[in-house]
Amino acid sequence: MIYIGKFLFTTNQQSKDETQRRHGEFNLLVSAPDKNAASASFKKRIDDARSSTGFFEGESMIYLIHMLEMEEVPLDRAKLFNFQSVAGDPVMPFISCQAPSGDGDGCRILDWQRNRPGVDGQAATPFMQFGK
Repeated sequence: MIYIGKFLFTTNQQSKDETQRRHGEFNLLVSAPDKNAASASFKKRIDDARSSTGFFEGESMIYLIHMLEMEEVPLDRAKLFNFQSVAGDPVMPFISCQAPSGDGDGCRILDWQRNRPGVDGQAATPFMQFGK
């Protein structure tokens, strides 16, 4: 199976200077036998990135927002995923759809409050955490 994970993150949350704190998102892609193996591979890659790059510095939290599972990459039609619609300024909530299709859009409302993401009005649970 092919798994695509969508993640939100915060870094340098210990910094008193707001311009030094960061937040954002990224995707990871892996071929794995099941969801648990994909999750373990995602964790290893995030650990590797923390130790070998400037990503995820200081007090960091990583949140898995959703994981797509596909048997194969579509050959006849491109698959739409990770669609976002943002209203107004960057501090406003935005709508994110995992894999919109004719059957359903899988949309969720994402926003940031106190440098922690919320999904559909509920605080997200960290997938991984560093420095605390």
